[in-house]
Parts: sequence; structure tokens; C-alpha cells
Amino acid sequence: MWLLGVVVLLLCLVPTHLQFPRLCATQEALQTRECCPAWQGDGSACGARSGRGSCEDVSVTDQPDGPQYPFSGLDDREKWPLVFFNRTCQCTGNFMGFNCADCKFGYFGERCSERRESLRRNIFHLTRAERNRFVSYLNLAKQTLSSDYVVATGTYREMQNGSNPLFANVSIYDVFVWMHYYVSRNALLGGPGNVWADVDFAHWAPAFSPWHRVYLLHWEHEIRKLTGDTTFSIPYWDWRDAQSCDVCTDELMGSRSPMNPNLISPSSVFSSWQVLCSQAEEYNNRGVLCDAREEGPVRRNPGNHDRNLVERIPTSAEVEFTLSLPNYDTGPMDRNANMSFRNTLEGFGDPQTGLGSSSRLGMHAALHVFMNGSMSSVQGSANDPIFLLHHAFVDSIYEQWLRRHNPAPSQYPEANAPIGHNGDYYMVPFIPLHQNKEYFISSKDLGYEYSHLLDTNQRLSESLRPYLEELRETWPWILCAALCGVFVTIAVAAAVQTVTQRYRGSSWPQGRSWKGGFVLPERQPLIRSGDKDDTNHPNYQTTM
Repeated sequence: MWLLGVVVLLLCLVPTHLQFPRLCATQEALQTRECCPAWQGDGSACGARSGRGSCEDVSVTDQPDGPQYPFSGLDDREKWPLVFFNRTCQCTGNFMGFNCADCKFGYFGERCSERRESLRRNIFHLTRAERNRFVSYLNLAKQTLSSDYVVATGTYREMQNGSNPLFANVSIYDVFVWMHYYVSRNALLGGPGNVWADVDFAHWAPAFSPWHRVYLLHWEHEIRKLTGDTTFSIPYWDWRDAQSCDVCTDELMGSRSPMNPNLISPSSVFSSWQVLCSQAEEYNNRGVLCDAREEGPVRRNPGNHDRNLVERIPTSAEVEFTLSLPNYDTGPMDRNANMSFRNTLEGFGDPQTGLGSSSRLGMHAALHVFMNGSMSSVQGSANDPIFLLHHAFVDSIYEQWLRRHNPAPSQYPEANAPIGHNGDYYMVPFIPLHQNKEYFISSKDLGYEYSHLLDTNQRLSESLRPYLEELRETWPWILCAALCGVFVTIAVAAAVQTVTQRYRGSSWPQGRSWKGGFVLPERQPLIRSGDKDDTNHPNYQTTM
């Protein structure tokens, strides 16, 4: 029945809530540059009749960007989302979504009035059932086509200013793969090989932490909608001081294939996954966008990486040093930033000195390199599902820093950060729209918590939870075994009692005849006494 249910789900298109709504990927929407789909609840654009939102002009920041990207008007991501849309839904209250059909993060219910906090747990503190469910949810998202969203396979210019839409259908999981590729790809300046590499709208600058936070929140939201499991939360991998890829087992994210060390074991469901948007160099040479076609299996060979670039998995001491840095970002706010929490967390600041432009990568970037495969390419890294576990833990470090230093909102830069990273900049390529500075806040304000940030007693309870759950599942068997043991003991005792009563008061014969007429001779008693009545106690005698 379970398999039948999965098949039925796979045959259906399931909504997602990310980039390029299908209803806005039409010739009309692109040419009018308006993305205000109707909410199904009342049939009005953005659910206006029900007070959920309204279709409004998009106002973008005019604050200056840093010098890292010296162009203007060449890349579709500049002043997102104006190249594609200048009118979108602006939702009211706790409503959210490209048509205001959903709730803001942390809110639930038909009217989005129910406040609830989710808990993201260490993956090794999940019960067996929860681990199996997580892997099943991942695979279901990989196999289920998104009905609400498509991904762009051409630039707006190649779409002839909207008259020739270029979009592709992909699975729910692959929408996220494409998003991570699109936000970090090189800028296409026109023609084969003509690209600008020193640009990234989600990395190498202040928006690194807020962007990935929103990315994970949306991904979590989509799994809940896909499965109907509103209790689902992304687990994290606490990789501090790990000597190897602890999660690389067939029970979790897949072990190493015995036939090819660069691939995942055939015993894991992830060995059948196909990657997309993983060949950045080829796209750059051709001067094109990823076309969202399958490009082969997920690759991974953890630990066999370039040791000159990354020595090992980051340590607890390096995490603690990173957390001790009081300034969120500094100086040019890029990979050269010194004593910058963001730059050190991202991996371009030395995790022992805090100096930027480190010759060796640390922290977040070190783990990507250590995985030595699909994870090691920035643009294609989300193809490996370990990406989610890794970034959930990186987000927990960001959260820990926010709580320890309680930074003023002004610590997040309003101007002069690399393009895409100023506080009021809308995150590429999200629709609904999110500004970077909106996520320079605690996770608790967004409706989630991390188990390793709980107080001591709660952390202990969390660490014992899977063992207690295992005990709860096995106690009927233990009880049954105990009862069987009692019955056997009673039966043996009864048998012994019966034999004892049968032979009580009788003695062994004085001489026992064996076949062939051989008679065993008697021996003297083991205990002798001068009393004549001793012969009346046969229990003191034995026969050979």
C-alpha cells in the first residue's frame, strides 16, 4: 500500500514555492512583466478579495554596490527581479508566497495564525524511523515533478524580451539544485567564453548566511507540502572533529561504491540520482545557461581531496574561534575581509587567525572540498543531498553567533557590498521576494530551533531520544522473552520436583546387572559409622 501511494504521488504534479512560477513563465506575463497569479481560494490576484495581498510595483534599492562587478545592464540578476517582473504580489500579515497562498515561516493554519516552533535535530539523534523517512522524503522530492515552478534555460535576451519563453520542467528537488546554480553562476557578457567570474549573488559576501537560511526554509516548506508532514524539519550533520564522512552510510546518505570509489554504493537510493547544472566550465565556454538536462550520477569520494587546499574537516576549536569574531563582515566584505565572522565561516578567512584570502580553505568551504565530488563545485554542489545536512549545521553556527553577539541591525551593510548583497537587495532568484536584511535575525523569530543550542537538560534528552525510542519498540519482545523464560523455569522446576518425589524413599539396587551378565561390584559407603543403623541410610551410598 505504501508503494502504491508513492506511485500515485509520482504521477501527480506537486506544488512548490520557489523561482519562476509556472503561471508567470508565459509570453503575456514576461512581456507585461507582471507576476501576480490568482489565489485559488477566491480567484483574485494575490488573494486580494480575502485580504491576503495585492499586486504592487517592485521597488528596488538604489544603494551603490561594491567594485567587484563593474558592469550594469548585462546580467538578468541585476536589481532582481526587474529584468523579468516589475510587479509582484505583496502579501499582508502572516501570508506569504508568489500568490499569497502560504504562511510566513513559523506560521501554520488556514489563516496563518498558528505560531509553532520546529526543531532541527542532529541526524544521529533521529530514530530509525525518522532517518528512513528523511531519505524517503528526499527521494520523493527528486522523483516528483514540480507543478508550480519551472526553471529558466535562457537569458531574457535569448527569450527575445519575453516573446519566446525558455523554461524547463524539473523535479521539486532539482528546482533547488537549479536555484543554487543560477545564483552563483558566472555573468554572461555575450558570446562563447566571455564571462565575468568574480560575481556571486549568494556567496563570497554578506548575504551568504541569510541567503542559505532562506534556501533551507523554502526547501523545508516544500517537503512539508509534498508529504503532508508538517512536523518535518531538516536534520543537520555536526561535522566538528569528524575523521571521515560519518553520514556516508547506506542507511543515511550512501556509502562509497565498491566498484568505483568516486560513486555512491548501489545499496543506496542516491546512487540512482542524476545531477544537473554541474558543468560550469562547459556553459562558460559556450556562453549559455544550464539547460537542466541530466548529466550523470552524483559523484563523491570523501577524504581523497587536495590536501594542499584543505587539510581536514574543521575542528571544534576552529568553530569556536569563528564564533568569537564580533564583526559580521569587514572591509571590502568579500573574500579578502579580515576578522570577519561571515568570511571565516564561509571558509575564506583563516579559522585560526581570521585573516582573509587564506591559501587554505576552512569551515564551510573545507567540507565541500573534503567531499571531493559533486559537492566540490559551487554551482553544482546542491546535487549531493549531503549539501542540506551540511548547510543546516552552517546555519546553526550563524544562529549561535547571532545569539552570542546580538548584533544591531546596522551591522548588516546597507551599501557598498558586492552586487546582490546589500541589505535591501532582493535575493536572487526567489519569488516570493526576500530582502537580505530580513534574515539577519534569530531562527526563533522564523519558527525553528537547533537541538544542540537547547539547554543542557534538553540536549541530554535529545541525545537519549533515539535509544529510548528503540527501547520502546523492542520492549514487547523483551517482555515476551522474559515471560518465556519464566515458563521454562517453572516447567524445569516442576520436572525436577516430580523426579525427586518419584525416587524419594527408594534406594539403588545393591548390584546392577548389565547386558552380558556383567555385574558391577559394590563399594563401601562414602561415610561410615560404628552405628548399626547406618545401613538404613542408602543416600550415603553410590554405585559406579
